Amino acid sequence: MTVLALRGVSKSFGPIEVLHGVDLALEPGEVHALIGENGAGKSTIMKILGGFLDPTAGEIVLDGQPVRFASGPEAEAQGIVVIHQEFNLAPDLSVAANIFLGREIGRIRIDHAAMRARTQALLDRLHSPIPPGTPIRDLSVPDRQMVEIAKALSRNARVLIMDEPSAVLTHREVGTLYEQIDRLRAEGVAILYCSHRLDEVAHLADRITVLRDGSVVRQALRGELTEDGMAAAMVGRELQDFYPPKGNPSDQPALEVENLTVPGRVHGVSLRLRKGEVLGIAGLVGSGRTELAEGIVGLLPATGDIRVEGRAVAIRDLRDAFAAGLAYLTEDRKEAGLLLNKGLRENLTLATLERFGNWRLDTGAEDAALDRATQDFDIRAPSREMVAGKLSGGNQQKLLLAKTMLPYPQIIIIDEPTRGIDVGTKQQIYAFIRKLADEGRSLIVISSEMTEVIGLADRVLVMREGRLAGQVEGDAMTEDNIVRLAMGVAGEAA
Repeated sequence: MTVLALRGVSKSFGPIEVLHGVDLALEPGEVHALIGENGAGKSTIMKILGGFLDPTAGEIVLDGQPVRFASGPEAEAQGIVVIHQEFNLAPDLSVAANIFLGREIGRIRIDHAAMRARTQALLDRLHSPIPPGTPIRDLSVPDRQMVEIAKALSRNARVLIMDEPSAVLTHREVGTLYEQIDRLRAEGVAILYCSHRLDEVAHLADRITVLRDGSVVRQALRGELTEDGMAAAMVGRELQDFYPPKGNPSDQPALEVENLTVPGRVHGVSLRLRKGEVLGIAGLVGSGRTELAEGIVGLLPATGDIRVEGRAVAIRDLRDAFAAGLAYLTEDRKEAGLLLNKGLRENLTLATLERFGNWRLDTGAEDAALDRATQDFDIRAPSREMVAGKLSGGNQQKLLLAKTMLPYPQIIIIDEPTRGIDVGTKQQIYAFIRKLADEGRSLIVISSEMTEVIGLADRVLVMREGRLAGQVEGDAMTEDNIVRLAMGVAGEAA
């Protein structure tokens, strides 16, 4: 019997209808994948199922009976648990306190020892070494995701809704996630799994629902849709030439880094970036990829020599990097890249306000800049007055890219360019990156997706334990060679 379903559900925000008569059924012991481009309506469906939004029309059906949830906690009380893409954790509280927040163990006094013991059991189940007493603020992004998963497991869910749960996990942690999903499926839990990783969907899903522009356009059982078929259904067209053709970089150096060291994180890394080149940086999570980038642009204290077009530069902070013609696009657009409660115009021009007036901002010039950015980067928003936090993930990333490119930097470092973004928007961003390189600008692209770094880069440097493990290019630029270098396994690539 179907445990949870939507029947003819529509949802409007003001005059804009974003869901159009959606039917969706979740069965016990089944993984049901929900896929679609950013803005297709996936998040709205998950929020309706999880009790965070009411449908405008249609009904939610639980155990065969129509139901309305007044809130997320009310849905959770019925066994419907959501793992959100944005972490819902209190940074100043411990892991154990977060997992049992609102459900603390103890009658008169909170039994912290019991909470830590139960948390340890959950973390052991996930093969996670995180100490239960660690404050959330001290955890890495992948560790925070494991805490969210542990928190969901502690709820004894009948229905588990997972929004991009693997986006920030290491390969080992993804394997653990798959194990837990198989275990939950065997226990009869109904799982709604939302992911942009189509290989993951093909591996996990018993059933697939494809959304496009707020409507269900395809439903299929396991094996009925290939990854290419999923992508085509999502975007409404075949995706030919997913990665743009590679260019012909100049031999002239744009950026030279010698013996860069970030204490405790990066150890004596040297690299050379040519004009018009896309240089990929690969490696496992924790290998020092992001710390290398942040050391170059002054976000982390670093020693070493940096030359831009042969000229020595001293970069102590982002202002120095900006003056030297370097720009950095962070991997965390929500916390470090954009002001989510501010509008598109404010976000676009924040880093270059001096261009729009000294004593008084020229809002007309800002609006013109936003018009150009909206067109050049295909930023899609129902209203230019909306706040950045209301944009889909793909449009947030395009806004961040537009903001980064506004001062026209010659060297751009992009960390995880397409994390949490659908295949159609990925293809757009890949085209933007190649266009910048073809214009003679130089890019470093850091990515956890092996196919992405191989498809985009002219060369790939591989990091391991804070050091440069090696380089691959040409025919040697394969997943096998990159993995061997990343894991320190002897072979031809090394």
